[in-house]
Amino acid sequence: MTAADRDRAIEESLLRPVFETGRTVWVTVGLLVAVIAFGGYQWLRQLQDGMVIAGMNQPVYWGLYITNYVFFIGISHAGTLISAILRLTHAEWRRPITRAAEAITVFALLMGSSNVLWHLGRPELIYIPLLYPQPLSPLIWDVVCISVYLLGSIAYLYLPLIPDLALLRDRSPRLRWLYRPLALGWQGTSRQRKLLERAIGVMAVAIIPIAVSVHTVVSWVFAMSLVPMWHSAIFGPYFVVGAIFSGIAALLIAMAILRKTFRLEAFFRPIHFNNLGLLMLTMACLWFYFTFAEHLTVWYGNKPDEIAVLNARLYGPFSTVFWSMITCCFIVPLGILSFKRTRTVAGTVVASCAVVVGMWLERYVIVISSASYPRSEAMWDGGLYTPSLVEVSLTAAEFAAFALLYIVFAKVFPLVSIWEVKEADERDVEAVTDILELEARRGPAEA
Repeated sequence: MTAADRDRAIEESLLRPVFETGRTVWVTVGLLVAVIAFGGYQWLRQLQDGMVIAGMNQPVYWGLYITNYVFFIGISHAGTLISAILRLTHAEWRRPITRAAEAITVFALLMGSSNVLWHLGRPELIYIPLLYPQPLSPLIWDVVCISVYLLGSIAYLYLPLIPDLALLRDRSPRLRWLYRPLALGWQGTSRQRKLLERAIGVMAVAIIPIAVSVHTVVSWVFAMSLVPMWHSAIFGPYFVVGAIFSGIAALLIAMAILRKTFRLEAFFRPIHFNNLGLLMLTMACLWFYFTFAEHLTVWYGNKPDEIAVLNARLYGPFSTVFWSMITCCFIVPLGILSFKRTRTVAGTVVASCAVVVGMWLERYVIVISSASYPRSEAMWDGGLYTPSLVEVSLTAAEFAAFALLYIVFAKVFPLVSIWEVKEADERDVEAVTDILELEARRGPAEA
């Protein structure tokens, strides 16, 4: 296979999801839209009847909305930290996975930020804290950091897209009106390439401290409160580690779905799942270290208000959720990812699904258990928090909207960077070429 034939085969494989739409995609989109519509209906009910129909009470004034907020902001770290760090360290194997990761960042940030609206009883008044901010409030720091992070993530996603947008501009008459302005007149000259690589490098350097600051500030919203097991200096690094952990898991799940749905086995190869699996194993050990350190310190301090929360987690009303979290976030990934024999595509996906579930449960435990046992014992008789239909419906709608945005993006833009794959290391390109040739011999039906 000549270089020209190889490049043409890479283009055809990576543009196939954009130009071809099967019935499965339309059925999936229809189901997702139905879930989103039902969630929208439940939100209208909440706006009409008030927050009383949500499951929150005194003292649990934060429920599923804030749980989802922290969770989605966490998995947004899949794109920026993973992609940026791998790009700066010149890891050649990262080329096919960076765009899939960066797309997760943008859509997760949109979903996470939307929870602020669901949590407000009067969302039409959201402009007041924006016009009259209180610098002493961690919530304002949150707004600033997430806004900067979202704008930076969009720019970091868009810049590497430009050469592929030019390719689509020349090959897609149907959407040329969209691709032409977005391509910014790209012709692939040496000057344009030099400017693009410089801009991507600057964004890769800038986005890392922004990403770290975002989840640190999210943790400070909790840590600055005098609530048992929230007011802790460990929350900053603990939340950042958890964000990277859940972000890697979300990326692995997305890669596996894209690999199977759009026949991208040549690009999302076992080496990518193996390397990301090792990285996720490292983060699992770090996560367990922080979790153990946090709870051991509380147990040794033996403060009555914090011990009440700890006991509720270990063998009280939150014990099932807590030990499920430990199982999903540490025991399952440790048992699967520690051995090369099980660190396969299927193995890493199973471990990733467990981690995503476990990290959502972790957010639930942090938010709900501490809020259920405030420092004043007189407030403990408010009753245990139980999520309402409104909260569950909006949670399902957010996950559906996240999946829908990802599908729409995959149908409009290639989710693997074509120009970066073409410029990959010679051994990496040879591996891609071998798989493409094998698929061509097998025929489209078998592939």
